[in-house]
Amino acid sequence: MANLLFEIIEFLADGKFHSGEMMAKHFNVSRVSIWNAIAKAEDVGIKIFSVRGKGYKLQHPISLLNEKIIKNAMGEEGSWFDIKVLDSIDSTNNYLSKIAATGHPHASVVAANIQMQGKGRRGRQWQSALGESLTFSFLWRFTKGAAGLSGLSLAVGVALIRALKKINISTALLKWPNDILIFDEGVYKKLAGILIELQGDTDGQSAAIIGIGLNLNLSKTQLEKIDQPATDINNLVSEKIDSNFFMAIIIKELAQALASFESDQFKPFKDEWLSYHAFQDKLIDIMLGNSQTITGKAIDISDTGALIVRTDEGSKSFASGEVSIRSAG
Repeated sequence: MANLLFEIIEFLADGKFHSGEMMAKHFNVSRVSIWNAIAKAEDVGIKIFSVRGKGYKLQHPISLLNEKIIKNAMGEEGSWFDIKVLDSIDSTNNYLSKIAATGHPHASVVAANIQMQGKGRRGRQWQSALGESLTFSFLWRFTKGAAGLSGLSLAVGVALIRALKKINISTALLKWPNDILIFDEGVYKKLAGILIELQGDTDGQSAAIIGIGLNLNLSKTQLEKIDQPATDINNLVSEKIDSNFFMAIIIKELAQALASFESDQFKPFKDEWLSYHAFQDKLIDIMLGNSQTITGKAIDISDTGALIVRTDEGSKSFASGEVSIRSAG
């Protein structure tokens, strides 16, 4: 039933009305099967409208991810990656973490059209709905251990900024250590987030599962669920962006950045990262894991991606993953 539901959703992706009778003929099933499948839509957060005499439609047209289209958009490079698109999943990071532990290939991508329990940093949940976000995870195997991957999330942030520039979004900023922001109407609004989970030895070989959530076209309902100001790609471009085309751009930029990081770690990214730093030379609050808050001015990033802050007690550095950060106003 789940497969039929997503086949129906793909059929309805144009945002127009389609009759149950026509869909039953198209899928070679009964009209009752169509009705039963559509009745399950709300279980995965999908709203399908039904109007007597017209049929069924989605609230608006959507672009579903398709692995073949993504690979074709990547050209020759598409054959270098193992790309899988799932209809729905609890978390792409969870899914990829499990199969990575069993030897799943390097440079693998798992994306989902619907992610039910996407993971954010510090136990938060990444909110996503059909057609409203890009949610995917990228597996990259490193010859160095986890101890040598300091600053990885910052390098991934730079790769996302580069991808955004390819679709003419040049106003994106980076928030240490793992968010993409847009400054809009006097407010920093979240556009994307990064969550990295590591497997392997501290000093031996390791694997990074890089989870990314990027807002495409958020509904009012979805915006109300997010616990911070947010924006989306749709608000930043004049023409609709095809999600498969954009996904292909992101994968290529990520692979290029990760290959560079493998060779030279974070140092080559440092100046570029600083040029996008949302809070550079600004007063910030740093909230430590023990609930202690430190105020200071963000003045630099170390060669390993640590945030350097000038406080009343002198300059201090904070390693990625230890603190949260927000504007002090």
